[in-house]
Amino acid sequence: MTDPVNERRLRLTGIALMCGAVASFGILDCMAKYLGGHIPTMQVVGVRYASAFLIALIFSNPINRPGLLRTKRPLLQVGRSALLLGSTIFNFTAFRYLQLDEALAILFSTPFLVAILAGPLLGEWVGWRRWTAIMVGFAGVLVVVRPGVGGMQWAALFSLGSAFCYAGYNITTRMLSRTDSSETTLFYANMLGFIVMAPVLPFVWMPPPFWIDIVLMVVMGVFAAGGHFLLILAHRRAPASVLSPFIYTQIVWAVALGFLVFADMPNHWTVAGAAIVIASGLYLLYRERVVTGRVAPIEPG
Repeated sequence: MTDPVNERRLRLTGIALMCGAVASFGILDCMAKYLGGHIPTMQVVGVRYASAFLIALIFSNPINRPGLLRTKRPLLQVGRSALLLGSTIFNFTAFRYLQLDEALAILFSTPFLVAILAGPLLGEWVGWRRWTAIMVGFAGVLVVVRPGVGGMQWAALFSLGSAFCYAGYNITTRMLSRTDSSETTLFYANMLGFIVMAPVLPFVWMPPPFWIDIVLMVVMGVFAAGGHFLLILAHRRAPASVLSPFIYTQIVWAVALGFLVFADMPNHWTVAGAAIVIASGLYLLYRERVVTGRVAPIEPG
């Protein structure tokens, strides 16, 4: 029989890890946005995977961990890794053609997709209260980004592709957390991305114009590997449908980093939307404490 107190502790820990992962991704996106302004997108993606893979090899590799490559679901590992690579390529490409508000408005549809898929694929059904909180959080994001009324460009398909890939990535991460170790799942993602992108780099490579670019391309790997490791740990402790709404907290990091790095001053729409997002996240956290404190783990709240 499941211990409600322990279940609540695990879920709250998972939420904290998810927020840490999203913070890492916010910093990663900030660096990618800067580098993508004067370096080819595929080069940025390739170096991101190369540096992340080298970092993973240093701390965890098949030599010092003989069972690292052992997985009970190899095809799912490959599929998950491909989804992450696709999401990264789509996302980095979208920011070259779309305004930031258009890209974010589509990308933040990920929690809806996860909530829809988590029920039939994972048995993690979402109740009406959480659905309401998810929609309120999404409304807060729309207040911040305020998509243009002139219609989305064709390049918005890149953001849509990224959202679908990232939703599938979250679902498969949860599936693999039940059978494979966190280190194994992280290693496969970095390894496959490196194997795919390494042959591409020579054809797109251009010398970085500034020394800081080299530093940032290496640091990108640190935040990419660290963020996805935190994401894997989070999915070992809480359902995907519980964790996915906290992707919305990335808008807070986007506002802060945009101001600090690009001198983008948040306006009143941004402040209002961020407040809605934070309120939605706090309500989801409250519901998680209430639900796991009195019912079984998969009970909808």
